[in-house]
This record gives sequence, structure tokens and C-alpha cells, in this order.
Amino acid sequence: MQKKLLITGSNGQLGRAINSLCASDPSYELINTDYGVENTTDLDITGTDSVLALVRDVRPYAIINCAAHTNVDACEVQRDAAFKINAIGPRNLSIAATECGAKLVHVSTDYVFPGTSPKPLTEFDPVGPKTAYGITKLAGEEFVKQFARSYFIIRTAWLYGDGKNFVKTMLRLAQDHDRITVVDDQIGSPTSASELAAAIVYLLKTENYGLFHGTCEGQCSWADFAAEIFRLHGEKTEVVPVTSAAYKEMNPASADRPAFSVLDNYMLRLTTDHVFADWHDAIAAYVKEL
Repeated sequence: MQKKLLITGSNGQLGRAINSLCASDPSYELINTDYGVENTTDLDITGTDSVLALVRDVRPYAIINCAAHTNVDACEVQRDAAFKINAIGPRNLSIAATECGAKLVHVSTDYVFPGTSPKPLTEFDPVGPKTAYGITKLAGEEFVKQFARSYFIIRTAWLYGDGKNFVKTMLRLAQDHDRITVVDDQIGSPTSASELAAAIVYLLKTENYGLFHGTCEGQCSWADFAAEIFRLHGEKTEVVPVTSAAYKEMNPASADRPAFSVLDNYMLRLTTDHVFADWHDAIAAYVKEL
């Protein structure tokens, strides 16, 4: 019998990557849900009754929550919406998953950390979000821990895949710019949605529940990342490094970003044999596909 995977936010980068990975796997039946998107089951995860009704009807093997309010700047001024989507939504999905005995995968973020650590962050390091986005995503994690029984929380960072992302923005700008200014004092780990999807599917086959970090290996600045994207794509556009402070002066409405938010996939190393690709290899594969 096929195992039903109910995917929320299925039209986003990660949702599409999970579909790409699992669509041809006969062991899974995919139930794609999103909000106001054609060709998916309409689901507003912020509505407790609507979530319970759908999950009771579908009786999924697992719920994979890819839905989130990810616009960091907008979250600062849309705090109610951010809390509803990033915190109440996961709470509702957790309640429903527990009721029907489903596994729950919840995707979180490096923004739950303050960004001041001098070393890569493990699952055991103290959190301390500084933005509305990070605060609401951490609240979502806490609700999952409180209400879900069989869950995987996976924190990721700097995600790119099939959809709007930094890679495509840089390549679009390169079409009519000889020089592009990019922040060089924010350090993280660019992560392929395909790599994250593979880790999720790997964990779903286990009972190895808990909190995990899931990013591609290695680290770089946004400026380094942009330069590598241009090199791989054969672009001659020059990357001009700029500090976060200087960028903030040019874009005063932008929210602060963590200065250093490299995640160490410590729990995956301790408890599994699953390894993410190095970020250089993952972005090379992605640009080649483009």
C-alpha cells in the first residue's frame, strides 16, 4: 500500500524538490497542498478546523510542512501574519499529526540563532532570534515539540531550488549590470532544495525523531556565493563586496541578518550515515541544470 505524504507549501522550492524526488517512487502517494495555488489542494494551515478536517480525511503516513512566511523584511511589519503562518500553522499540523498517528516533518531556519557565534552551530547550542522571522519560526519549533509525538524538525539555511531565490536573482541582475554589490560579512551555507529533500525522505524512513540541522557542507559569504554563481554560469559581472552596515544605509527598511549562521549537521553525523553535498558541488549541479 502506498504511503500518503501530505505536503504543505507544495508550490515552494522545497515542496517542488520533494515532488521531484518522490513523484516516481511507487511507495508514496503525494497529496500536494498550498494556499491559493492552482492544481493543489487548498489548505490554510493557520485554520485549526481546516487542518484537522483535511488530515482526518487523508489519514497521511506523514505531513511535511514546507509552508512558511519567509520574507524576512515583511515579517517585521506583518508580525501577526508571521506568527499565524510560522507558529500557529505548525501547531495545527502537530495536533492533527498526533491525532491520526502521522509523522511530522517541520522545516525551520538558521535565523533562530542570534548570528554571533564564532563557530558552526549544533542542535545543542542556545538559540536567540533577533528578527520577527526568527522569533516566529522558533515559536513554531516549540509548538511542534509540544504537540507532535513523532516529529523531525530540520533547520536549514540559504535555500535555493525551483522558484525565486538568490541564484536566479543574481543571474537576472548580471544580464544588465557590469558590477553588483553583495554583502560579504554575512556567513552561511548555501543549501540545495534537492539535497534537503533527500535528507527529509531519508529521515522519514526512520524513527530517528528529534531536531536536526540540514545544510550543505562548507561555508561562504553572500559575495563569495554570488562570485561562484557567476563563475559557473560564465558571467563576467564583477561582485563588489559591501558590509552589512553599508547595505543597511542603502536599504534602511531591510531587517538585520545573522552575521554568522553556519549550521553544523551534528545530529545527522551522530545518528545517521546521511551526508549533505558540499555547497560548491551542489551549486555546480544546480547551475548546470539551469
